[in-house]
Amino acid sequence: MKDLLTQLFQHNTLSKEQAKQILLEISEGKHNEVQVAAFMSVYLMRNISVEELAGFRAALLELRIPLDFGDIDAIDLCGTGGDGKNTFNISTLTSLIVAGAGYKVIKHGNYGVSSVCGSSNVLESLGYKFTNDKGKLEQQLTDSNICFLHAPLFHPAMKFVGPIRRSLGVKTFFNMLGPLVNPAQPNHQMTGVFSLHLQRLYQYLFEESDTKFTIIYGLSGFDELSLTDKSKVITRESTNLIDASNFGLNYIDLNEISGGDTIEEAAQIFTKVLTNESTEARKNVVLANAALAIQTFDKQKSLTDCFNIAKESLESKRALEGFKNIISLSN
Repeated sequence: MKDLLTQLFQHNTLSKEQAKQILLEISEGKHNEVQVAAFMSVYLMRNISVEELAGFRAALLELRIPLDFGDIDAIDLCGTGGDGKNTFNISTLTSLIVAGAGYKVIKHGNYGVSSVCGSSNVLESLGYKFTNDKGKLEQQLTDSNICFLHAPLFHPAMKFVGPIRRSLGVKTFFNMLGPLVNPAQPNHQMTGVFSLHLQRLYQYLFEESDTKFTIIYGLSGFDELSLTDKSKVITRESTNLIDASNFGLNYIDLNEISGGDTIEEAAQIFTKVLTNESTEARKNVVLANAALAIQTFDKQKSLTDCFNIAKESLESKRALEGFKNIISLSN
């Protein structure tokens, strides 16, 4: 590790193999916490390279507990986090609405590290029990079109890193990896990222695969479609700037989509959206993200059509019923 840190501190990057090897060693506990914290801190001070990101990803996929649901069309809706905006749990709610619209969702998530409340925090607080039992998850996916994969249950080799990430309390390159290492590797992906640089890296990695993808970067710094400003949206077919007007909506203010200061507040906001009792701003931002996810499946559908499909999923309570069902099944 000492030689590698020297290499990094001299502003050199790692090869894909070096990046993969060091993460394998970290997972085996071969390096102490101070060394690992120093290593993680490098990527707070400079951009990660595509070779480094690909190597880290390869290591985590090699170490994961794999999950094979067979040949199904499914999507993961997982943002990187780390945008510092403290919005409510948009991607988790989006996942439930997409599932309510009839699309399979295999959502990868974790506890919040650089935010108050990650997807796992809010789901757990509302009674969902995490598992890595394939049979239980498959039943949820069959009955309600959705299941949630709690990252620590599928990436046990990373248990050494968790406390260091929490102690640092800021985004690290592990934020960048979350959406790339879903244990089930679904064939569709909608991902929000916290920088234009990372968006380009994701585009490169996804184009090397068969994944149908949508990568979002909000130009105000959001790792999701926020409706506060324009967002750059990249798919395999196109790159576009979109905003609220693409959905027939008006811009909203950041404070209208805040996530609260506690897990309890976040859970209340979450529940109000899912029961269709939230503010229009929160409702619309979730529906807009769901529309983009649906369009990731059905490229021929317009955003307006996809928005209306998402709206019907929410207002018919199908998304809510699906959530109640998977809570029941998980218990």
